[in-house]
Amino acid sequence: MAAVQVSSWRDAYAGLMPQDFLDSLDVARRTERWSRILASADLPRSGAFIADDGTGVVGFAHICPSRDQRASSETGELAAIYTLSSAWGRGVGRALMTECVQSLASAGFAIATLWVLDGNTRARRFYEAGGWTFDGEMRIEQLPGFAVPEVRYRRALG
Repeated sequence: MAAVQVSSWRDAYAGLMPQDFLDSLDVARRTERWSRILASADLPRSGAFIADDGTGVVGFAHICPSRDQRASSETGELAAIYTLSSAWGRGVGRALMTECVQSLASAGFAIATLWVLDGNTRARRFYEAGGWTFDGEMRIEQLPGFAVPEVRYRRALG
């Protein structure tokens, strides 16, 4: 998962984040982070879905109850979805999104949200094609040495 995330960030966020930051991404640190997150997984409310094409992991997605402070208990979150660029356009992301939406609905969430970089037009088109809509919320995500604007998307479940 960590290797997919690092590779995906480097490909998808080139030009949207400083290149020195992308070059500094460390698979070992991401592995530790994902190990901590997944240790508390509780599907269908939280956890990860993995896409393997027979040659190895090519994508993953992570869901959880919404981390937004003002969200209701009926709101779940698609917290991450990443695929290797070699898997783009092959339906891997769509399959992962479908699993996430179904799991969140099975857990009793009525609404799902996600955050995406404002300038990530490829991802925004992907989410919109999947039935998500920009709900007007924006935030600034602080990363080491820089900030990136993010926008929130939502969709009804069920």
